[in-house]
Amino acid sequence: MNWDIIEGKWSQFKGEAQVKWGKLTNDDLDVIAGKQEKLVGRLQERYGYNKEKAEQAVEEWQSRLD
Repeated sequence: MNWDIIEGKWSQFKGEAQVKWGKLTNDDLDVIAGKQEKLVGRLQERYGYNKEKAEQAVEEWQSRLD
């Protein structure tokens, strides 16, 4: 799925993101607001991922939304 679609429908996808990454708070999801780079950054903060691992996790999640 194209990230622009995810961003545009973030309110629908943020619940799925929270299921996938339980350490993300509602406040985190509000701040992310569908922005891919913000999601990557929050995964780095909450899970201690390096940037590459966080980007890979986001890409895998994105591909499963198709």
